[in-house]
Amino acid sequence: MQRRLAVRSEQAKLRQCIVTGVTVALVAAATTVDGDASCPEPGQHRAATPKSPKQQLLIRMKTFGGRQFWGDVRWYRGWRIQQNVLSRHYRLLDPDDYRHASGSLDECTTELERQVQERRLEPLSGRAVILIHGIIRSSKSFGSLQDQLIEDGFEVIAFDYPSTQVDIHDSAEFLEQLIESLDGIEEINFIAHSLGGVIVRAWLDRHEDPRLARMVMMGVPNAGAQLASMLRDNRLFKAVFGPAGQQLVADPEGTISRLPIPEFEFGIIAGGRGCMSGFNPLLEGDDDGAVSVASTRLPGASDFIIVPVLHSFLMFNRDVVEHCSRFLTDGRFRQDDRPHPIPRNDAEPETESDDAAGVP
Repeated sequence: MQRRLAVRSEQAKLRQCIVTGVTVALVAAATTVDGDASCPEPGQHRAATPKSPKQQLLIRMKTFGGRQFWGDVRWYRGWRIQQNVLSRHYRLLDPDDYRHASGSLDECTTELERQVQERRLEPLSGRAVILIHGIIRSSKSFGSLQDQLIEDGFEVIAFDYPSTQVDIHDSAEFLEQLIESLDGIEEINFIAHSLGGVIVRAWLDRHEDPRLARMVMMGVPNAGAQLASMLRDNRLFKAVFGPAGQQLVADPEGTISRLPIPEFEFGIIAGGRGCMSGFNPLLEGDDDGAVSVASTRLPGASDFIIVPVLHSFLMFNRDVVEHCSRFLTDGRFRQDDRPHPIPRNDAEPETESDDAAGVP
């Protein structure tokens, strides 16, 4: 009896070590790929009265990261007004991330208007693509994809939001403010990675816009993430991934299950091996190391494809970049094959033979 208890104790310790190790690995993969320190700017916790734009211009400087504490609320030709989720004050950044003003929204808006006139920036127009990163990531994770979309003729907007500091609906409200600022844009598309796709669905739950055209979802846990369910009670996971991490769980009664399905055209790219088992032995079925293929599937998708790429590297893969570009242009992922839609009444995952056909 004592021996059995000792064995069970050792098994429990081993499981806890695995869970902690997975959490650390996810954090390391996200922060290393983005190359962005998740710490606030020096002094941003202070409650002192923000400096006026005139004072701020005297100490114009590049930001020190801290992207997990800021959310975009205005965008114009690469210039962004962001709000800090801790102090609630705003800052104006140029396309190179140099700060030009800090204070109230009105002060930053006034300075942005001055910069637009002084630099003779053209009015917004045409087709836009909003890039929405996943949890613990930043807009810096879309480099090669952003270059391709610019070449395709899109106005590319890399959206930053405080993914680890607020819940899903609060992040969606940052997205709403950004979209409201896009006067002159005639068509809006989305490319969303992981939590980013959930944010779009949360935005659709409370808002709408007649300019919506197409969306690509990459590794989005549309049915919740099994890994988040496993880690939800882990202290390190709670501390790092914040309230949104708790909402990512696979729960039929949870936040994600209540979000609407987009009414406009969307396609899904899932990472996986195209067989019965994926990259992560802790997950059931095929997966990209963090999200199962089954969870990415959302009824109503006009095309679906599996690529043999890990979750954190989907947006860097050349094939994925080409799939995104083609879908926004032609409404399909494959150049020489028909789309693989997911019917609205589809309640079951595709068979493995169907899934495997989507692997390049």
